[in-house]
Amino acid sequence: MRHLLLLILIFTSLSSLLPACTSAVISGRSTDDGRPLLWKHRDTGHLENKLVFAKGARYDFVGVANTSDTLSRQIWMGANSVGLAIMNTASYNLNEGQVCDVPDDQEGLFMRAVLEHCSDLNDFETFMDTSSGRWGLAANFGVIDAKGGAAYYEKGYFDYTKYDVTDPEIAPDGYLIRTNFSISGVEDKGSGFIRYGVTTELFQQQEAISVEFMLEAATRNLKHGLMGNDLRAEPLPADSHDERFVLFQDYVVRQASASTLLIQGVLPTEDPLLTTLWTILGWQPVTLVTPVWVRSTGLLPEYLVSRDGAPAPLNAVALALKAQCFPVERGNGQDYLAHSKLTNRAGDGILDLILPAERSIISKTFKLQQKWRKKGTRDRDLKRFNNWMEAYIRDFYRNKLNQDIAGPEEY
Repeated sequence: MRHLLLLILIFTSLSSLLPACTSAVISGRSTDDGRPLLWKHRDTGHLENKLVFAKGARYDFVGVANTSDTLSRQIWMGANSVGLAIMNTASYNLNEGQVCDVPDDQEGLFMRAVLEHCSDLNDFETFMDTSSGRWGLAANFGVIDAKGGAAYYEKGYFDYTKYDVTDPEIAPDGYLIRTNFSISGVEDKGSGFIRYGVTTELFQQQEAISVEFMLEAATRNLKHGLMGNDLRAEPLPADSHDERFVLFQDYVVRQASASTLLIQGVLPTEDPLLTTLWTILGWQPVTLVTPVWVRSTGLLPEYLVSRDGAPAPLNAVALALKAQCFPVERGNGQDYLAHSKLTNRAGDGILDLILPAERSIISKTFKLQQKWRKKGTRDRDLKRFNNWMEAYIRDFYRNKLNQDIAGPEEY
């Protein structure tokens, strides 16, 4: 038993050094409104993230990029103007014994090209077939389109394996989950098995999957899949002054978690421009969601956008709040969470304040969606909504968390 625990600790330490993400492709068969969902909880060494709008060769798109990537050449999750959405998780058990004459880790470049050129799953498959061997890839790509398509593609240098999430034989529950290993890859290699298990357990508790569930429960999942302890459940610290630390490794939310995109697709009869990108641009327990749509640069909220290489203002605030949750700076201090700063019995933790505030944003967004589904999308509605949302989010961070989000004149 002692040797087993030692091996687990060694494996945990090594796997925590790898880029890691948790994701799901959810078909309309299992959602509460029949619309597909695409979810990526992003973990990366690039903690400063931004949202970008780009005019592509064929299609415009909105996606998440690293702030340091000033030209936004690599997109890590996003959706385009015809309703195709894509994300990835790195896979560490593909391409065994294979050699490709191109650099590795080209997933971000690949996904930008896909968003610019592909309209649906068939287009995406053709794109992969005609460019086999031209990309250094080892990833699980989740894709949905405006025609009801939803699938994972486990893609290496030359080949891919498709898992059609709309097929009951392949996905009996109407969804599939991926972390950092591929089902078609080398067995028992890769990483993210603990996160895969706890996310699967969480999904199995749901009769129908909703936007609210994905944002509140899946994205802010603080239950450890191996040890079973849930940091959002009792015993909780008394209040935010309770100096209690927990070892914070192998949760879905990680020290290296940078952003989340939950892309809510459309019904086949609806306008693809109704595709909604529920964006959490920062460490998820401290960052309010901002819904956006593929319209234009001018209709992206300013606080999600990087100007002249500066951090996106909301992302900068999120990083400052995250630092409060990891106050130990010496040695391996980054592995130890000040539990009470996040959640406690008094209800004054950052996550305790974030979740009820976020429900108001979700409710307001649902009303806008309902209006657009009846009357069509209108820029003036979105401008009014964005003005409300910016004021609401700025007021929340200033009044509840003592954080000011920089305005355009400040960055």
